[in-house]
Amino acid sequence: MSGAQSVKELRELSGAGMMDCKRALQESDGDLEKAMEALRKSGIAKAQKKAGRSASDGLIFQYIHPGSKLGVLLEINCETDFVAKNEDFQSLAKDVAMHIAATCPISVNIDDISSSLIEKEKEIYAEQAKNTGKPDNIIDKMIEGRIVKFYKENVLMEQEFVKDPNKTIKDLITENVARFGENIVIKRFSRFQLGETIKAS
Repeated sequence: MSGAQSVKELRELSGAGMMDCKRALQESDGDLEKAMEALRKSGIAKAQKKAGRSASDGLIFQYIHPGSKLGVLLEINCETDFVAKNEDFQSLAKDVAMHIAATCPISVNIDDISSSLIEKEKEIYAEQAKNTGKPDNIIDKMIEGRIVKFYKENVLMEQEFVKDPNKTIKDLITENVARFGENIVIKRFSRFQLGETIKAS
């Protein structure tokens, strides 16, 4: 099994982030069982089990960029008022809001993007790919690759975290689910810039 396959399998088993899985596999010399045990001990693997739990508390966090010409309103949910009032949870909310201000995502999750927008993007990529003269099966793979790139650039949970590009926002949330022992959900956000408003729900 290749390193990439091992990381993928461990991610599916544990629900942990890619970098956590890589680290666990490196530390266990590629042994999947030992890596899983290491993740369980660190609490990261437990995050997957908490993902289905109701997150009905949390907070609305506001971030105004210096100069007051750019701002973000973020709803981030957790399970209890105790965690919502925790300084570290509020710090997480600030990090996510600042990330949104910097990267301007169009949605929280892939499922939030309309199918019509994706079809439109595919049409554009297909037209560009056809001009290369490559066969259809290669063109299909090129389009698939461009859509994956589109998600990574525009979907909040798929984006690389601006403060640590080695992890995605999804990885950041998973780490904090393990840290707090509660499910954490980014519910929605609105990003305001003078003369322009981009919203996600």
